Amino acid sequence: MGKTKEYTNGEVTIVWKPESCIHSGICIKGLPDVFRPKVRPWIRIDKAITEDLIKQVKQCPSGALSYYMNANDDKTSEVLETKIEVLENGPLLVYGTLKVIKKDGSSEIKNKTTAFCRCGSSNNKPYCDGTHVKSEFEG
Repeated sequence: MGKTKEYTNGEVTIVWKPESCIHSGICIKGLPDVFRPKVRPWIRIDKAITEDLIKQVKQCPSGALSYYMNANDDKTSEVLETKIEVLENGPLLVYGTLKVIKKDGSSEIKNKTTAFCRCGSSNNKPYCDGTHVKSEFEG
Protein backbone atom coordinates (compact mmCIF):
# COMPACT_ATOMS: atom_id res chain seq x y z
CA MET A 1 0.00 0.00 0.00
CA GLY A 2 1.41 3.39 -0.99
CA LYS A 3 1.70 6.48 1.12
CA THR A 4 -1.32 8.55 2.07
CA LYS A 5 -1.80 12.03 3.42
CA GLU A 6 -4.68 13.20 5.54
CA TYR A 7 -6.18 16.67 5.89
CA THR A 8 -8.86 17.36 8.51
CA ASN A 9 -11.11 20.20 9.56
CA GLY A 10 -12.15 18.37 12.73
CA GLU A 11 -15.41 17.15 11.22
CA VAL A 12 -14.21 15.37 8.08
CA THR A 13 -10.83 14.03 7.01
CA ILE A 14 -9.80 13.95 3.36
CA VAL A 15 -7.40 11.14 2.51
CA TRP A 16 -5.12 11.53 -0.50
CA LYS A 17 -3.32 8.61 -2.14
CA PRO A 18 -0.82 10.28 -4.51
CA GLU A 19 0.06 7.04 -6.30
CA SER A 20 -3.58 6.59 -7.36
CA CYS A 21 -4.02 10.11 -8.74
CA ILE A 22 -4.51 10.39 -12.51
CA HIS A 23 -4.39 14.20 -12.42
CA SER A 24 -7.80 14.70 -14.01
CA GLY A 25 -8.08 18.16 -12.43
CA ILE A 26 -11.71 17.65 -11.41
CA CYS A 27 -10.91 18.55 -7.80
CA ILE A 28 -9.09 21.72 -8.83
CA LYS A 29 -11.88 22.85 -11.16
CA GLY A 30 -14.55 22.15 -8.54
CA LEU A 31 -12.91 23.78 -5.50
CA PRO A 32 -9.92 25.83 -6.66
CA ASP A 33 -9.51 27.51 -3.25
CA VAL A 34 -9.15 24.09 -1.59
CA PHE A 35 -7.15 22.08 -4.14
CA ARG A 36 -3.97 23.87 -5.27
CA PRO A 37 -1.45 21.46 -6.79
CA LYS A 38 1.43 23.93 -7.10
CA VAL A 39 1.36 24.96 -3.40
CA ARG A 40 2.17 22.97 -0.24
CA PRO A 41 0.13 21.83 1.50
CA TRP A 42 -1.88 21.39 -1.65
CA ILE A 43 -5.20 20.83 0.15
CA ARG A 44 -6.48 23.76 2.22
CA ILE A 45 -9.41 21.98 3.86
CA ASP A 46 -10.45 25.10 5.78
CA LYS A 47 -11.40 26.91 2.54
CA ALA A 48 -14.74 25.09 2.09
CA ILE A 49 -17.53 23.71 4.22
CA THR A 50 -17.65 20.00 4.97
CA GLU A 51 -20.63 19.36 2.68
CA ASP A 52 -18.83 20.90 -0.33
CA LEU A 53 -15.62 19.00 0.45
CA ILE A 54 -17.45 15.67 0.52
CA LYS A 55 -19.34 16.46 -2.69
CA GLN A 56 -16.06 17.28 -4.47
CA VAL A 57 -14.14 14.26 -3.13
CA LYS A 58 -16.94 11.96 -4.36
CA GLN A 59 -16.23 13.20 -7.91
CA CYS A 60 -12.59 12.03 -7.89
CA PRO A 61 -12.36 9.63 -10.86
CA SER A 62 -9.38 7.63 -9.60
CA GLY A 63 -10.29 7.21 -5.96
CA ALA A 64 -7.08 9.01 -5.00
CA LEU A 65 -9.23 11.28 -2.84
CA SER A 66 -11.52 9.77 -0.24
CA TYR A 67 -12.90 10.92 3.06
CA TYR A 68 -14.18 9.76 6.39
CA MET A 69 -16.24 11.47 9.03
CA ASN A 70 -14.18 11.93 12.18
CA ALA A 71 -17.13 10.90 14.38
CA ASN A 72 -17.19 7.43 12.75
CA ASP A 73 -15.06 4.79 14.43
CA ASP A 74 -14.54 2.68 11.29
CA LYS A 75 -13.06 5.55 9.20
CA THR A 76 -14.79 4.40 6.01
CA SER A 77 -16.84 6.55 3.73
CA GLU A 78 -20.19 5.46 2.41
CA VAL A 79 -20.60 2.63 -0.07
CA LEU A 80 -21.86 3.95 -3.37
CA GLU A 81 -24.44 2.38 -5.64
CA THR A 82 -22.64 0.73 -8.57
CA LYS A 83 -22.60 3.08 -11.56
CA ILE A 84 -20.47 3.14 -14.74
CA GLU A 85 -19.51 6.32 -16.59
CA VAL A 86 -17.48 6.69 -19.78
CA LEU A 87 -15.38 9.86 -19.70
CA GLU A 88 -14.90 11.51 -23.08
CA ASN A 89 -11.31 10.88 -24.19
CA GLY A 90 -10.60 9.29 -20.81
CA PRO A 91 -11.11 6.29 -18.58
CA LEU A 92 -14.12 4.15 -17.78
CA LEU A 93 -15.21 5.08 -14.26
CA VAL A 94 -16.92 2.50 -12.09
CA TYR A 95 -18.45 3.79 -8.87
CA GLY A 96 -19.13 1.40 -5.98
CA THR A 97 -17.44 -1.53 -4.31
CA LEU A 98 -15.81 -3.96 -6.77
CA LYS A 99 -13.79 -7.14 -6.64
CA VAL A 100 -11.26 -6.90 -9.48
CA ILE A 101 -9.78 -10.20 -10.60
CA LYS A 102 -6.56 -9.68 -12.54
CA LYS A 103 -5.24 -11.83 -15.39
CA ASP A 104 -2.79 -13.59 -13.03
CA GLY A 105 -5.72 -14.67 -10.84
CA SER A 106 -4.98 -12.27 -7.99
CA SER A 107 -7.80 -10.05 -6.83
CA GLU A 108 -8.38 -6.87 -4.88
CA ILE A 109 -11.33 -4.96 -3.52
CA LYS A 110 -11.76 -1.42 -4.85
CA ASN A 111 -14.06 1.06 -3.11
CA LYS A 112 -15.70 4.30 -4.20
CA THR A 113 -14.41 5.10 -7.71
CA THR A 114 -12.21 2.96 -9.94
CA ALA A 115 -10.83 4.33 -13.22
CA PHE A 116 -10.21 1.65 -15.85
CA CYS A 117 -7.97 2.37 -18.85
CA ARG A 118 -9.67 2.69 -22.23
CA CYS A 119 -6.73 3.97 -24.27
CA GLY A 120 -4.56 0.86 -23.86
CA SER A 121 -1.48 2.88 -22.94
CA SER A 122 -1.63 2.78 -19.13
CA ASN A 123 1.41 1.46 -17.30
CA ASN A 124 -0.92 0.36 -14.50
CA LYS A 125 -3.44 -1.78 -16.41
CA PRO A 126 -6.26 -2.43 -15.97
CA TYR A 127 -6.35 0.93 -14.20
CA CYS A 128 -5.96 4.37 -15.72
CA ASP A 129 -2.75 6.25 -14.93
CA GLY A 130 -3.50 9.39 -16.94
CA THR A 131 -1.48 8.34 -20.01
CA HIS A 132 -4.51 8.97 -22.23
CA VAL A 133 -3.72 12.70 -22.01
CA LYS A 134 -0.16 12.27 -23.35
CA SER A 135 -1.27 9.82 -26.04
CA GLU A 136 -4.11 12.17 -27.07
CA PHE A 137 -6.65 9.35 -26.82
CA GLU A 138 -10.02 10.05 -28.39
CA GLY A 139 -13.04 7.96 -27.66
